[in-house]
Amino acid sequence: MTKMKFAKRLQPLQSNVFADMDRAKAVAVAAGKELIDLSLGSSDLPTENHVIEAIAKSLNDPSTHGYLLFRGTQEFRQVAAQWYEQKFGVPVDPETEVLPLIGSQEGTAHLPLAILNPGDFALLLDPGYPSHMGGVYLASGQVYTMPLTAENNFLPVFSEIPPHVLAQSRLMVLSYPHNPTSAIAPLSFFQEAVSFCQQHNIVLVHDFPYVDLVFTEDETPNPKSKIQNPKSLVPSILQADPEKSVSIEFFTLSKSYNMGGFRIGYAIGNAELIQALRQVKAAVDFNQYLGILNGAIAALTGNQESVKAAVDTFRQRRDAFINALHRIGWKVPTPVATMYIWAKLPTQWSNNSIGFCTELVEKTGVAVSPGAGFGKAGEGYVRFALVQEPKVLETAVERMAEFLNSAVVQL
Repeated sequence: MTKMKFAKRLQPLQSNVFADMDRAKAVAVAAGKELIDLSLGSSDLPTENHVIEAIAKSLNDPSTHGYLLFRGTQEFRQVAAQWYEQKFGVPVDPETEVLPLIGSQEGTAHLPLAILNPGDFALLLDPGYPSHMGGVYLASGQVYTMPLTAENNFLPVFSEIPPHVLAQSRLMVLSYPHNPTSAIAPLSFFQEAVSFCQQHNIVLVHDFPYVDLVFTEDETPNPKSKIQNPKSLVPSILQADPEKSVSIEFFTLSKSYNMGGFRIGYAIGNAELIQALRQVKAAVDFNQYLGILNGAIAALTGNQESVKAAVDTFRQRRDAFINALHRIGWKVPTPVATMYIWAKLPTQWSNNSIGFCTELVEKTGVAVSPGAGFGKAGEGYVRFALVQEPKVLETAVERMAEFLNSAVVQL
């Protein structure tokens, strides 16, 4: 039998901690454990009715059933630009500075194909979202990871990048509020990042899925914003680069509007970067079904109380979970953003987050994500996704307490 030969670029993609965790979850279920899955950052909240109705109405319109080319996305692009301008006060041209995406992950996966030549470096956060690294490897680029530590508020230190790496760097990917650490970044940090990338001719990408999942807000209103909420603590990268000199930002409706399964997002930023990403996209796929874009338009232009309600829900879950952890002696900082808790592991597992998570799910049915799955600097931590009701989250902590006690763990 002939042995298949595959491209070398697949080799870095073979190791997948989350696939290993899926197997551990299957073992737990097979053993009769009741699974409480806190490992995936997929919102369990429903999509709003007015969004579903817009999509349903489109289904009966035959004009929506064909291929959707760029020209057919014009209304969505205009709405996305308007949403952005209202929220951040930075003007956007919907014709040249906006591109629909199949979720923000498409942007981070495909943009390296437009930017990197083989051997070029991309500067990525460690820990960070795994698909950021995957897109670089598919483009035959090299990854240089910028370690994030609690001592630096989980922000990278640009001065630590070696000169020989910097000389070959073409791309930097940031993402705040941050998955998995839940850290936020101030505007001053983004200004530093923009200046650094301008100086070294590096494309600056900001993956921004958690733009609305922020629990603390600045009471100072933004006079340029029509959004009813106070100015968010989480700025856009384009507020630091209003001329869009080196920057592009990726948004998704998965988190704010609970539309993860609909796979709809968009890019906003430098017109040349938008055009380059559009060229890659044209070679890979068409746009989504127009009905999905109509649903996204309804989400962005409709009543935004559902966004506030989602934030309130995750705030309540955060508080319930943190309080439960503190009751069992596991002291974890309270995050101000995202749907995650980033927790430092007990000393016994400080170098074996995968072992902790595997043993935890097999013995208790509680599934969480090992920090090592997000990068080398994530070792010694676990990520909890707040995708269950408070009572279920408290039950998960009770099970973890029994597991920790049985192991005689010092928290």
